[in-house]
Amino acid sequence: MRASSRLTPYLRPLATAAVAGALLLGPTPAATATTAPVEPCTADTGAYQWELEKYLHLPTDGRQSPADCAAIRSFQQREGVQPADGTANLATYRTSLVIEERRHPNKDGRCPVRERRIVCVDLDRQLLWVQRDGVPIYQAVPVRSGRWGQNTRNGWHSITRRIIDETSDLYDDAPMPYAQYFSGGQAFHGVHGDLFNGGGSAGCINMRLGDAELLWNTTSLGDTVVVWGRKPGTTRHHAQSR
Repeated sequence: MRASSRLTPYLRPLATAAVAGALLLGPTPAATATTAPVEPCTADTGAYQWELEKYLHLPTDGRQSPADCAAIRSFQQREGVQPADGTANLATYRTSLVIEERRHPNKDGRCPVRERRIVCVDLDRQLLWVQRDGVPIYQAVPVRSGRWGQNTRNGWHSITRRIIDETSDLYDDAPMPYAQYFSGGQAFHGVHGDLFNGGGSAGCINMRLGDAELLWNTTSLGDTVVVWGRKPGTTRHHAQSR
């Protein structure tokens, strides 16, 4: 305190100049927080409107409203669904199914419980997860399996080859990143672009690129793979009705 009192005479001229400058410049405007305006959500009614309305606890009338659109877009943004435009499309609906199944993917007991790692592939629900002792160590993710006439093979398999930068010999050198073969030429691998675009693969288990990379880092040669079920839309009855 004493040091401050001794310096006061020397600081007084500076303080006086500062006050004078402030008076000349006028009052400084207070800083105000600005928030970017939210763009209106304008997507039309989607193919899975009713299902997503029900999942998001919205009025279930099957018709898009501005509130529906905003809620669906918010869900898409949280879960990384692209484009996040509020459309009730297949990718968004499939994402909601995966979230519902993620806690207990093996609730029906279709994937065997063993002490070792097992890659579980449910073609009925188009889901894949990895478990050990019945406990998921790789959460359930959406997949795209073989289309009609090129179905993914059911049964017990094992990972026999792993090629991180694989390309297809049969389909014009199509990229197959993080490929892990489990049944002849059928493999898990990532795809670039929309996983939900198209009716199915040529027998492989297609995965989103990030999911395929994480699976690559979770599994090893020799790991057991169990596949069961049937991809929706690939039953004999469905084929005959086309």
